[in-house]
Amino acid sequence: SMVASAVKVTLGPKGRNVVLDKKWGSPTITKDGVTVAKEIELEDPYENMGAQLVREVASKTNDVAGDGTTTATVLAESIVREGLRYVAAGGNPIAVKRGIEKAVEKAVEEIRKLSIPVKGKEEVAQVASIAGNDPEIGEVIADAIDKVGKDGVITVEESKGTATSLEVVEGMQFDKGYISPYFVTDGERMEAILENPVLLIHEKKISSAADLVPLLEKIAQLRKPLVIIAEDVDGDALATLVVNKLRGTLQVAAVKAPGFGDRRKAMLEDIAILTGGTFISEDLGIKLENVDMSMLGQAAKVVIGKEETTIIEGKGSAEAVQGRISQIRKQIETTDSNYDREKLQERLAKLSGGVAVIKVGAATETELKEKKHRFEDALSATRAAVEEGIVPGGGVTYVNILPKLEKIGDSDDEKVGATIVRRALEEPLRQIAENAGYEGSVVVEKVKHEKNGVGFNALTEQYEDMVKAGIVDPVKVTRSALENAASIGALILTTESLVAEKPEEKPAAAPPGGGMGDYGM
Repeated sequence: SMVASAVKVTLGPKGRNVVLDKKWGSPTITKDGVTVAKEIELEDPYENMGAQLVREVASKTNDVAGDGTTTATVLAESIVREGLRYVAAGGNPIAVKRGIEKAVEKAVEEIRKLSIPVKGKEEVAQVASIAGNDPEIGEVIADAIDKVGKDGVITVEESKGTATSLEVVEGMQFDKGYISPYFVTDGERMEAILENPVLLIHEKKISSAADLVPLLEKIAQLRKPLVIIAEDVDGDALATLVVNKLRGTLQVAAVKAPGFGDRRKAMLEDIAILTGGTFISEDLGIKLENVDMSMLGQAAKVVIGKEETTIIEGKGSAEAVQGRISQIRKQIETTDSNYDREKLQERLAKLSGGVAVIKVGAATETELKEKKHRFEDALSATRAAVEEGIVPGGGVTYVNILPKLEKIGDSDDEKVGATIVRRALEEPLRQIAENAGYEGSVVVEKVKHEKNGVGFNALTEQYEDMVKAGIVDPVKVTRSALENAASIGALILTTESLVAEKPEEKPAAAPPGGGMGDYGM
């Protein structure tokens, strides 16, 4: 209850901010449920256990859907409060738990039926605006998704100024720059810019000039710039490239390959497919001196900076690129590791769309932290919406599915479990209304008698069609909040005893010592 009462005041458009004091640095101001929950530590070890469990609800929902943490906390508190009251009166907690699980399963099924797919940029902006509590956030995120597609990588960074901006990197970018500054063509920006180059994509280190010379002679005749991407280029090979570049016989630049181990191999294969070249590796048995022009990739432009390289408009076949994208998507579906999934998604984005960077600006550091956090929340919610669709927001969907949960449960105790879930489903709407200064129960009753999809807009204080008013929630968020709340709620109900560490008795402090005298000083 202590965690929930601190968290639930943030719910809805009229929700309040919570200020979190840290032992160091400036206090954090937030309207994000999970941030508040994570900061709460209670002195009583038994109370703190309960707080930790409720925090788990918020964290898990945040991990799965990226938003809906406050809703999940409100639902969990209601399930625990109502459930404990019944169990204390002699109810069977195991049967109640079964009833809760059956009701939640049915509720999730009904939520999925109400799902509306997200199509246009406008709908994306609505979802992001609700999650970030700000229409400006909605616009920026909708723009970013519009430009790089739903598979594109969108990162949120802190801006140096006060304005928020969106930068889009077209093409494939990886975080390795030129091996030698002698390759630079634009001295002012310290970049090597090569127009319509050919690309040699090599797995190993290139040290011997003799291996490279036959290829360099062929390229010099064509008068095309050359980009070499390899594990490393050093020794004679690097000296030869630099001398040719300085003499003007060949426009060339060399870059270290991105990543490590198997991931490096996969990324080099991606680059080869994107540019229509061949990945020269030992597995293929091709030696460097035998490489011919058909094995080189091509691109409209390559820009190489000190720390990153961008390949723009690779000339690989669209079919091959699509095939590679499908292959990476399958790997994303089957991997268990979050780290691998993240890296695969980055590769997918580089092949399919591009990379968008949202630079968040604010007047003070405290505001900047809070705003960046809201952008990250909104971005997660938007991705969830694109994935599973949206439903009417503002707690309305939960109220609309109540009639479908009335006949659940075989025994009396199971029926009570279902009733507990039904009561909990009213709670988010009740809390939104109370945060806006209205009587929650009155608002809930009124919404129950309206047609489906009509709810209480706390911002305008009117009853209206939520989807038309742009108040929508992602299905994934609505569903995860309920599933996680019920999971922890049911666990708490079936808990019989708590074991905590015994507090250590601190020894009494020693009495202060006598004076030391002045030793003749």
